[in-house]
Amino acid sequence: MADPAGHPGGAEGGEDAAGDEDAAGAAGPAGAPWPGDAAASGAPGAGSAGGTHSGSAGGVRARLRRARAHPAAPPLGALAAGAAAAAYLYRTDPHRPGQWLLYCPFRWLTGLDCPTCGATRMVYDLMHGDLAAAFHDNAALLLLGVPAGLWLGWRWLREGLRGRRYRPSPRRATLVTALTLTVLWGIGRNVVG
Repeated sequence: MADPAGHPGGAEGGEDAAGDEDAAGAAGPAGAPWPGDAAASGAPGAGSAGGTHSGSAGGVRARLRRARAHPAAPPLGALAAGAAAAAYLYRTDPHRPGQWLLYCPFRWLTGLDCPTCGATRMVYDLMHGDLAAAFHDNAALLLLGVPAGLWLGWRWLREGLRGRRYRPSPRRATLVTALTLTVLWGIGRNVVG
């Protein structure tokens, strides 16, 4: 009887020949690896504890785990998600009611604008080249938040591609200033606007 990989000998002890791919056919007679298997060829990463060989599901999972652990994975994932969201938003006008877009929970609960209310409309207007409308939607976010977000995102991506994790460590004064400006903007836009 042959195992699933086509090696003679197959499953032993009454096991089904269609059994676990990692166990069936991992070794030839007397535990020797089959010719052509990754463990026999001495390939890097071959012969892991699970007895996996090249092309097995275990090997693919291990490569995916290593890829997700790379410092560039989170910024590249965020970039891909942002591109997908931008592609959806480009064709979905948030100025018109009835669109499938998130609604601000702060505004839903209080009826007031939060400091980031208007961000979706602002991004839509920026993508369509209407800078005046983007400024009207959320001026502070356009003038301060967009440049800061682009700078932080660029640093995150650059460090990730260099194989390093980016952990911004702003000074206390920077955090206090950012929080103060956010609160003042949130109050001011509801009092004046």
